[in-house]
Amino acid sequence: MPKNSMKLVILAILSIVCILLYAFYDIKGGFDYAFPRRMLRIAAMVVTAIAIAYSTVVFQTITRNRILTPSVMGLDSMYEVVQTFIYFFAGSLSVWVLNKYLNFGAAIAVMVLFALILYRFLFRADKHPIYLLLLIGMILGTLLGSFVTFLQVLIDPVDYLSLQNRLFGNFMNVKKDLLYISVGILFIAFIYGYRIMDKLDVMSLGRENAMNLGIPYDRMVMNILILSSVLIATSTALVGPITFFGLIVANLAYQYLVTYRHSILILGASLIGIVALVGGQFLVEHIFELTTTLSVIINFIGGIYFIYLLLKESRAAG
Repeated sequence: MPKNSMKLVILAILSIVCILLYAFYDIKGGFDYAFPRRMLRIAAMVVTAIAIAYSTVVFQTITRNRILTPSVMGLDSMYEVVQTFIYFFAGSLSVWVLNKYLNFGAAIAVMVLFALILYRFLFRADKHPIYLLLLIGMILGTLLGSFVTFLQVLIDPVDYLSLQNRLFGNFMNVKKDLLYISVGILFIAFIYGYRIMDKLDVMSLGRENAMNLGIPYDRMVMNILILSSVLIATSTALVGPITFFGLIVANLAYQYLVTYRHSILILGASLIGIVALVGGQFLVEHIFELTTTLSVIINFIGGIYFIYLLLKESRAAG
């Protein structure tokens, strides 16, 4: 435990350094103008990092593997489907687009419903092997992506440009009103998560062992899956999809913090996420001079890391 405590302190220091560097480095156009906007972006990045890290770690606990994430299983694709449907059938000037709260609520509701359907047919009772779940997740993602692309071809060009702003992860244009809602959702998730942290530790032993130790496993899985879906939907609605981010931060936390305790793993993954997002956005703005976006870099690195984990899992199984 002392060793992990020191590792967490190092991560916390790195997070603070990244935040201070992003907040104060090379402020132009007046401190009173630039600083509040930078702090707004930092708040969005911190909320996004914690939400994705939290949801990924608990999702991997109930699915009992370290490769599956909500995004890999198609939850990000469902966000794209919801937004494309709204733009296709209602247009960019509809109340479902202009009212951020309606749009936010619709995205969360559909993504939670999709997660429950996945649980009902795929995850329950550990009936299916990991590679089948991965295959199904990839097929679902490809199918939904192709369907979304087909609808986007038919959308009015002006509406299409507006839609694209929602479908790419972007920390430069944070929705301030949704940030407050996201913080509230994250706070509620923490309260619930604190109450079930010990149960999560037991659930990592597997369904049979957890039930023998008195854990209402199926009900807990349902509650955790809803919680994970809401957190992913929240982060996606706030800044857009970042498909492989959860995979990266969760697996780095497993390797860096060798422990079964979810309180340490979630905190470690969240701090790694803050370093990656805030530090990465600093590089994008001041080194790459906004020639690319952070989500593109994360998805590129995450895709390579995903393939590495698959090959590692294959060698271990062989």
